[in-house]
Amino acid sequence: MMTGAEPTCEELTVDDLVVISKDCRREIVKMVKRANAGHPGGSLSVIDILVGLYGRTLRVSTNKPKHPDRDRVILSKGHASPAMYSVLHAFGFISETDLHTYRVYNGVCQGHVDSKWTPGVDFSGGSLGMGLSFGLGVTLSAKMDGKDIFSWVILGDGECQEGEIWEAAMAAVHHKVENMTVIVDVNGIQNDNFVDQQMVMGDLAAKWAAFGWKVKEIDGHDMLEISTAIDWSKTTVGPCVILARTIKGKGVSFMENNPAFHGKAPDDEEFEQAMGELA
Repeated sequence: MMTGAEPTCEELTVDDLVVISKDCRREIVKMVKRANAGHPGGSLSVIDILVGLYGRTLRVSTNKPKHPDRDRVILSKGHASPAMYSVLHAFGFISETDLHTYRVYNGVCQGHVDSKWTPGVDFSGGSLGMGLSFGLGVTLSAKMDGKDIFSWVILGDGECQEGEIWEAAMAAVHHKVENMTVIVDVNGIQNDNFVDQQMVMGDLAAKWAAFGWKVKEIDGHDMLEISTAIDWSKTTVGPCVILARTIKGKGVSFMENNPAFHGKAPDDEEFEQAMGELA
């Protein structure tokens, strides 16, 4: 899709992106099944967002994935690594063989995204809440160096319970950051239960707006809305956040809105059903 030494972006059509997302969903389920571990629910909720970014706006290079002038994607919800790996495979950064190393010792595709192991990964995930601070640092550093790069930080809605998120949100406004957009995967479920059962989040849009951010709410599975929101954020002055309303486990009926599949692999029967539904 995107090749060459210099960072480039080939804008694909919405229909193209829908097809890629469907293929990626199949790879997500297959990875988690092979490993008998992983996080399918949040990977299936965020996949359309990632495909939209890679297919519509990111300036990246498959030949030089660490090119200093590339755009950055910071997947702060790093446990959704199967989504990232499926996209990196679809866009030519890693191979089918690499996908088979998911959660394998010394494999290219570790359980959480890791910039040491995987070409095309810009941030090493682990404890939640770190990604926005990291993205802010990357963006401010690029500004100081006079580089015209764009950073995209992807958070979970449960992750927005972390205090560090809001410290970084304040700092971004204070420093008048422009070349960075946050996308929140608002799927309503976190590790143990529904988000509001763990801690009531209230009006996320109002919270971000109160911190001085420009806010846009979208259907995170509608590729046209995703593409439109991407364009909006790149032409809006000041820090922007896109609240993408999604369904955890999207595309697999028994995983949808099911907290049990936050971090659980399907059994053999469930796997066959999932593959049938994603055919």
